[in-house]
Amino acid sequence: MSAGTDMNDFSMIGLFKMEAESQCAVLTAGLLELEDNPSAADRIEPLMRAAHSLKGAARIVQLDPVVKVAHAMEDCFVAAGEGKLVMAADHIDKLLECVDCFNQLSRCSENEIPAYLVENSEKMAELEKSFTDIKNGNFKSLPSVSISPAQTAIPALESETSPDKHAHSEKSFSDKEAIVRIAADKMNRLMGLAAESLVGVKRLQGFEKKILHHKKRLLEIATLIDQLEQEAVDSDQFADIKRILKDIQHKHNEYYRDYTEYFADFSDYSRTMDNFSDSLYREVVSCRMRPFIEGVIDFPRSVRDMARKLGKKISLKIDGESIAVDKDILDRLNAPLNHLVRNAVDHGIETPEERLKAGKNETGIVRLAARHRAGMLNISISDDGQGIDIEKIRAKAVSKGLASADIAVKLSEAELLEFMFLPGFSTAATVTEISGRGVGLDVVQTMAQEVRGVINVETELGKGTSFNLQVPVSLSVMSSLVTNIGGESYAFPLTRIDHLLKLSKGEIMTLESRQYVKYEGKNIGLVSAAQILGLKQEHTDSADIIHVVIISDRLNQYAIFVDSFTGEFELVVRPLDPRLGKVSDISSTSVLENGYPVLILDIDDIVRSIDNILNGGRLQGISNSAAAVPVSARKRVLVVDDSITVREVERNLLANNGYDVDVAVDGAEGWNAVRAGQYALVVTDVDMPRMNGIELVANIKKHERLHSIPVMIVSYKDREEDRLRGLEAGADYYLTKSSFHDNTLLEAVENLIGKSGE
Repeated sequence: MSAGTDMNDFSMIGLFKMEAESQCAVLTAGLLELEDNPSAADRIEPLMRAAHSLKGAARIVQLDPVVKVAHAMEDCFVAAGEGKLVMAADHIDKLLECVDCFNQLSRCSENEIPAYLVENSEKMAELEKSFTDIKNGNFKSLPSVSISPAQTAIPALESETSPDKHAHSEKSFSDKEAIVRIAADKMNRLMGLAAESLVGVKRLQGFEKKILHHKKRLLEIATLIDQLEQEAVDSDQFADIKRILKDIQHKHNEYYRDYTEYFADFSDYSRTMDNFSDSLYREVVSCRMRPFIEGVIDFPRSVRDMARKLGKKISLKIDGESIAVDKDILDRLNAPLNHLVRNAVDHGIETPEERLKAGKNETGIVRLAARHRAGMLNISISDDGQGIDIEKIRAKAVSKGLASADIAVKLSEAELLEFMFLPGFSTAATVTEISGRGVGLDVVQTMAQEVRGVINVETELGKGTSFNLQVPVSLSVMSSLVTNIGGESYAFPLTRIDHLLKLSKGEIMTLESRQYVKYEGKNIGLVSAAQILGLKQEHTDSADIIHVVIISDRLNQYAIFVDSFTGEFELVVRPLDPRLGKVSDISSTSVLENGYPVLILDIDDIVRSIDNILNGGRLQGISNSAAAVPVSARKRVLVVDDSITVREVERNLLANNGYDVDVAVDGAEGWNAVRAGQYALVVTDVDMPRMNGIELVANIKKHERLHSIPVMIVSYKDREEDRLRGLEAGADYYLTKSSFHDNTLLEAVENLIGKSGE
């Protein structure tokens, strides 16, 4: 217990729970280290101290069953420390079982603890006897007795960790640092106030510049007075005027001295407040930052248990334990990282026999590495296992109707790996309780997108797989390039910008009515930012310089021209009002130093909007380089699907038959698009993040203006109950994705809205 902890906020039981949670973290880490190196005598003493401290804390609050078990555990460590006992794997299993028991006890409320102890009294007695047998050398491995879970027990994989979770002992991070627990909402409010203070003080710098400008004007007035006085000196007729000028000059000099002193004081105050607010803000931000290890402290134990259950030998290596990460990011990372590590253990690493046969060490390595790079947190989860068979993914995509055999054979490795992030997509032959529990990589991708991150996969058959996750270090602050678009300020996150260019109009090329810029040997499509955002382009024909921002996602790269670059700023990120829903192309908002608001762009949304513009033939170029392409009079169809492959198949199929096609990546984006555009038909998938297809259909059919738009569901779900569910929601057609292989989809479209030219 840290000396700096505010104990007045806790009862004695509450203090015991904190102590138990802390000591359990020490016991878990120490036991895993001891299992890897049983002869390391220096590992025993910290374990003895932890068990002794836990026993003492339990005695103070009169939890006698805990006292007895902790005492018996301590005796085991004493015997091991004296060389009378060598810890075997079965001993470690039983000791970790006891740690689990204490951990669950620490998560009970004060009212639940007595009931928990009664319910698990038999288990406590069995643990005490087992430790006595271990100490005396009489222990025989027995099946573990399950512990009755506390109501607050945390499952193996959850979408979000508990805000009260204190995952690691204070000693593990700093022996000197005092820790005080603060509620998350209070910390968020404090963060907001500190950010507002920072923005407010930055405005003083603007005032200082204005005051300095007035100082220059005063000097200009003084010069004019001197000139006027010099003119009057040559004539005796201006004696009265010269006297008045002397008075004016005297008062001006007095005012200028006072003004100069005021300006100096204001400048000192501005600098002092700037330093103060900046220090305050950085201190508050640092309070939100936690070591990366806090978010993954349970992983070594989890990997150890899974490996033993699967009969594998696996070592988890964690790099970058001390890397600082915003607690909000850290909490959200727990579930996706947990899932990726479990996948690596279950599907990636082979059995010892298979590894030896392949010429590998029988112990597989799973590596979890974190590092800061270019203002982002980069996390890789890699293994030296069997890798991912790309051909299995290709075959699975065809069998599930996600692509025809002709299309699938043309897909690149990167495009095929995208299928892995679809809901329900798996190449595993069997579903296991370790990693096949209905939670797929689509959840990992969704959580990455929620925190403005990206994920990609690299694999080599027989060598291993690496999942690379890139997320912001903090959700609170973002380094951004602020630009002017249509007379308004918009910010591009710096981490999503590939290049910035200033080009002359002569460097812009035109091919088939589309404009390009050449950079590093590549032709990159050029699009107007104002057209993407639905604004009036302020760029004039007389302007010779074009300001270009190059952005990309995993598959596409585009050049966006803006009116001008304002500058680089550290922006305090504020969420949009939730009542607005998902605003197309915008992720969040902020305030500039001058107090003016700025919208922060959603780069992934921007790329999708560019795809829609290009595929719809509605591209507008720079006026003197290419004529704008007129909007097509053909019938427009909106395709809504979270699979990029499926979207492209449907888009190409419809576009090749004369329809104008827009696309949306999920139900929420589709709902925004259908309300903003004019569509003859909506084609949607069912299983999508944020808003599924059934909800989208229901929203369209309930809308006063949109209810008459035909809606077609195209899904891989082919059960009769799924079809009825879609039709009951209001869908006009329900097709399976196997309809790509013949004319069923096109025939259904023609039945609903006719051919494109009709």
